[in-house]
Amino acid sequence: MAELSREQLTKRPFSDKKHYPYGFGRSGDFSISESKLLQSHGSLFAALVDGKLTPQTDEEQQYLESALGHRPPQTPQEKAWLKYQARINRPKAASIYGSKRSMTEEVDEDEDIGDNSDIDIELDTE
Repeated sequence: MAELSREQLTKRPFSDKKHYPYGFGRSGDFSISESKLLQSHGSLFAALVDGKLTPQTDEEQQYLESALGHRPPQTPQEKAWLKYQARINRPKAASIYGSKRSMTEEVDEDEDIGDNSDIDIELDTE
């Protein structure tokens, strides 16, 4: 896959099909303004955090520091990005029904499952 230029990488709308397949605005997790901020600035944040881009301006350096947790978020873009990160990295809820049975239970190989000798069936033959 060809490398994208800085301009192409930062200008394309950000989306996360894995966690938000119907978009940020339809998820209920974000306000309309937060979803617009994520779509417009999310690609830049993702590229900075992933190391695909190096910060070239003071604003980008502040974005990176905020995204990495080195300073508290100050702009609405930074707050939306940190809210997005908190949502996708939250722990998964446990089931109220418990866990699946362990498949490591050993089956006694001496038992013949097909042997029905202990079952008595009486049939009326009249």
